[in-house]
Amino acid sequence: MAVKTEPLMNQADLLRKGLADLRKEDAELAGILDAEVARQHRVLSLVSSSCAVKPRTLAASASALVNVTAEGMPGRRYNAGCENVDLVESLAIRRARELFGAQYANVQSHSASNATYQVLTALLEPGDTLLGMAVEHGGDLTHGSSKAFSGAYYKAIQYGTTSDGAIDYDNVRSLALAHRPRIIMCGATAYSRAVDFARFRQIADEAGAILLADISHIAGLVATGRHPSPIDAAHITTTCTHKQLMGPRGGLILSGRDANTKVPGLRTTFRRALDQAVFPQMQGAPAVNMIAAKAAALGYAMSVEFDAYMARIRSTANELASAFQAHDYEVVGGGSENHTVLVRLRGGITGAIAEKALEHCGIIVNKHRVPGEARPALIASGLRIGTGSIAQRHIDLQGCREVVSLLCRILDKVTPQGEREYTLEPASQEQFRLEAEALCTTYPIADYV
Repeated sequence: MAVKTEPLMNQADLLRKGLADLRKEDAELAGILDAEVARQHRVLSLVSSSCAVKPRTLAASASALVNVTAEGMPGRRYNAGCENVDLVESLAIRRARELFGAQYANVQSHSASNATYQVLTALLEPGDTLLGMAVEHGGDLTHGSSKAFSGAYYKAIQYGTTSDGAIDYDNVRSLALAHRPRIIMCGATAYSRAVDFARFRQIADEAGAILLADISHIAGLVATGRHPSPIDAAHITTTCTHKQLMGPRGGLILSGRDANTKVPGLRTTFRRALDQAVFPQMQGAPAVNMIAAKAAALGYAMSVEFDAYMARIRSTANELASAFQAHDYEVVGGGSENHTVLVRLRGGITGAIAEKALEHCGIIVNKHRVPGEARPALIASGLRIGTGSIAQRHIDLQGCREVVSLLCRILDKVTPQGEREYTLEPASQEQFRLEAEALCTTYPIADYV
């Protein structure tokens, strides 16, 4: 007896069916997801660590590849049925190498933090010394903070910035020669100036150290030539794929001219040591649907459209910094050479108060510590502003001035009540919220309309 069969579904069919089934069978979850899209429409984000993912990347992340277990590397899997996974991962690797001018790329890391820790695991023994940038000076937790794995398992020495907010390279050199770290880490999470990767490499070579660059916050600027590249300056470079690359939450490990050289003190190359650290040492099967999303994002990052987006990121950062200065706010470092504007607050308003008050008015920012302060990170004395999201809204220079004016008018109306609490007249709060929403309507997220 003949069996009647339906035509096979393709990727688009599966996505349509999945969305329809979700709305029909789990209306509660579907409603929350729709509410988040609506929130992103009407709320103005000035967060430096994220942007809106391209719809094509969202589609790739929801692909049927999620059903495949694929331990190992392309062509060297511990599982069968990986022919299409191999093609996707090879594509992502090729695009990552091409975009950044790298000789080596591993695209399996689940996040930039994972990528960094995989590098450390590959090259360090517990108790080895590393030199990284202190969090209170703009560094990342993974760069040796005592609260993180990197500070708990290794002897972490921390360098900082000068009084004007620039990396103190003389201090870096002095610490490197005094402590002879196995690894020097460079890159930052709240630093508005360009990083001199070549100078870091000179210091690393003089101290006999391996240089690891983390470009998570500036990857798009590096890829488009708007920030110096560490690929051949550093032995290894790590980055996330979601901050500036408009991709999924995930990580990359890259290497340039040092990829095929032997790791000092080991019998293997950087390439092999890094691959083994990712799998089997630190991760099991990769999230291959996310690797597909990385491939989509990396492909977009090679487009003329993406290059124009990076240009807007830079121009809006310059304009925001100038606008804050025009309102008599101190901008740490005197301006911005990337996408970040770090502002020191005044009038007794802490970062915790400013973050909460602005959120209630429809503006999302991050509180952050600034050089020379004593407040803890959860209170802080500054704001970290980023331009990734407003660049996606195509906010022009006049619009940037309007954004800063609104933010400053809100803070002027806030009365602090200690370090966390404040008062703001409800009528004023509602008026400010409507103004923020009107800006979002005037400048919608391009991919959301």
